[in-house]
Amino acid sequence: MSQTISPSPTTLQDAPRSGSAATSSGFQDFVQETSALTRRLFIQLRRRPSTLIAGIIQPVMWLVLFGALFQNVPQGLFGESQNYAQFLAAGVIVFTAFGGALNAGLPVMFDREFGFLNRLLVAPLASRFSIVLASAIFIATLSLVQTGAIVAMSAVLGAGLPNLTGLALVTLIVLLLVLGVTALSLGLAFALPGHIELIAVIFVTNLPLLFASTALAPLSFMPRWLQWVASLNPLSYAIEPIRYLYTHDAVDWSSVVMQAPFGNVTLGLALLVLAGFSTLALVSIRPLLRRSFA
Repeated sequence: MSQTISPSPTTLQDAPRSGSAATSSGFQDFVQETSALTRRLFIQLRRRPSTLIAGIIQPVMWLVLFGALFQNVPQGLFGESQNYAQFLAAGVIVFTAFGGALNAGLPVMFDREFGFLNRLLVAPLASRFSIVLASAIFIATLSLVQTGAIVAMSAVLGAGLPNLTGLALVTLIVLLLVLGVTALSLGLAFALPGHIELIAVIFVTNLPLLFASTALAPLSFMPRWLQWVASLNPLSYAIEPIRYLYTHDAVDWSSVVMQAPFGNVTLGLALLVLAGFSTLALVSIRPLLRRSFA
């Protein structure tokens, strides 16, 4: 006589738990992979700390030299800033973060050329996007270290300090900009054939974006055509809010931070533009990353 064996209640109850445990295990593997890849980048930095040292010295030199060059400028010539050091601090913070994020694709490009990236792609990773996330975390951490050094030096030079709310918003602005530019740089690292082409793109875009922004001079100093270019530059939407936070204790989202040719840009609108820029950059590189990781 044949017997029918039915699953016990205990077995039926354990089935969902095993699926949940698998999901939890997959997430833990993703976190572990991201942590390991991020730690690898910091180990490389510890072995070659000149990158971080130069990344701190260069913006400090900008602050000291440019601040001294324009220290006798009449007060009020650069808007509400008390002196040129205060005006320049926001531009140096943003441009330093932008430069570091623009270089984010170089380590990935060198991994491609030396074959290490191929080893990662054939490894049983929980998610290959941990490679991208590790680079983003590394660049964001370096940018925040550089931002802290610039804020401290600008305070020594007489620019003052934003309050705690202002410092938190400065951190948020830097992270939004770094996230978007890092995504574009990583996309270029997978799209371009080699590091020579990537370095060429970095050199071509670096200084023009600096001068076509409000980092060194306000919009009112520029000819009409350059005002339009600077008003469409994402860097200006990071610089002007930080400049506002240096000169205002209370945060008002409806305060005008930039008088663009097409209309006034408020603090809240500037942050929305930065968030939209980062989102657009992340969305635009997803198809490229999927093809590269396939």
